[in-house]
Amino acid sequence: MHLVETMAYAGEKPWHGLGNKLAPQQPIEVWKKNAGMDWQIEQSEVRYISGSNNVGVINAFPEQKVLYRSDTKAPLAVVSKRFHVVQPGEILEFYRDLTACNGFELETAGVLREGRKFWALAKTGQSTTLKGRDRVDGYLLLATACDGTLATTAQFTSVRVVCNNTLQIALGNASSAIKVPHRSQFDAEAVKRQLGITVSSWDGFVVRMKALVDRPVDPDSVEGLLRRVLTY
Repeated sequence: MHLVETMAYAGEKPWHGLGNKLAPQQPIEVWKKNAGMDWQIEQSEVRYISGSNNVGVINAFPEQKVLYRSDTKAPLAVVSKRFHVVQPGEILEFYRDLTACNGFELETAGVLREGRKFWALAKTGQSTTLKGRDRVDGYLLLATACDGTLATTAQFTSVRVVCNNTLQIALGNASSAIKVPHRSQFDAEAVKRQLGITVSSWDGFVVRMKALVDRPVDPDSVEGLLRRVLTY
């Protein structure tokens, strides 16, 4: 399932047909509104009632906190008090200087699983064409989750993320990803510095893809592979 709550995109319409289409090079504020990322994650103490039939004393559980949406007040997760929240708006703010000065262009951004997970994706300006036909673009992905299921992760990828499925595919090839666990404070500038070290991963990807494209495959091998895949 795509698990898309809200999203915005530039360029080609996503396969699931959801989201608000934007013209290229829109301001960050426009992306926040149209991607449904213009709300905050609020937090509150965990409380419970001790006593029979839910009638009794209200107690606090100081080791945990409840995260909820500022707009709908919907609960998102119960996490440790040491959990550092990354706001939806922070994910898009990460790209402000990159889109203004470095030639990046936001491509997709959105919210998954009712607000528990969110991402943004920008074109880096790097691309390659395989065999003169297939264009492959380079993207910079930044994604996180507020329920502890995903560290704040930044990475270069060739996958155009438009849903939970494509996000999982992109994260599955995360050998050069920068991951900031939620027990640490997210420092956008530090992550960008680290990404500067790993930007050459795109060059390695292009080399591998061209090697695969140049490898001939006979019809019998193709048929055998398809039979194994489809049978499985």
